[in-house]
Amino acid sequence: MTWKGVPALAALALVLTACSGADGGDTLRSPCEPVLFEDSPLTHCLADPARHRIFMALDGLDGKPARSLQALAGSLPQPDQVAFAMNGGMYDEAGKPIGYYVEGGDRRRTLNRKEGGGNFHLLPNGVFYGTGDQWRIRTTDDFAENVLRRPEFASQSGPMLLIDGKLHPALDHDGTSRKIRNAVGIDRAGRAHFVISEAPVSFGKLARYFRDRLEVSNALFLDGSVSQLWDPARGRMDGGVELGPLIVVENRAKAS
Repeated sequence: MTWKGVPALAALALVLTACSGADGGDTLRSPCEPVLFEDSPLTHCLADPARHRIFMALDGLDGKPARSLQALAGSLPQPDQVAFAMNGGMYDEAGKPIGYYVEGGDRRRTLNRKEGGGNFHLLPNGVFYGTGDQWRIRTTDDFAENVLRRPEFASQSGPMLLIDGKLHPALDHDGTSRKIRNAVGIDRAGRAHFVISEAPVSFGKLARYFRDRLEVSNALFLDGSVSQLWDPARGRMDGGVELGPLIVVENRAKAS
């Protein structure tokens, strides 16, 4: 199901309905929950390193970019292990990442430090990365200067929403550019907070939700308009525009 373009209050009602589960089953296993921030409906998904592992996924069974969450589900050997998945970085027309990208320890795209137009080049941008149960977000320059070992997974995107607890200098408090958007932030405990809006939202409001509600110091914008979520426990599988890199959060208890 997808709720893109639905008015804010109606979208929240749909989120709450989905949380009850189509079959009335137990939904407590889902790490995702609906929230309301300044009248904007969002979905917040929490990845805890004690319970989850994170990996990047790009290609489907044919070796080409999967381009959708549905295709991702069909390409995973054990999709029942998935806690949730989300689009995870910007990409070109072929679905390939335009920034630094590491999957399973294999670097498939080098760090992109070029200037240009668009959200990705609204500097500073940043890198979401990790190895084992250590997950981090750094600005691209910080990453280049301080990360000496290749991580197990990484995705470069932009802009940064929060940098050391402060809004990106180019972001307004609540600007006029409002779209469906998704992002990720890391808290002091090392947990990863993934957020997707259920109605158009500004960069500034999304950044302030991470800062004020989630108490996150560093947060990275993943993408907008195309943003999609797969939440198996609640029967949610968004579709729509073709995607590129995908972030998969897997239940560690079942992970091999």
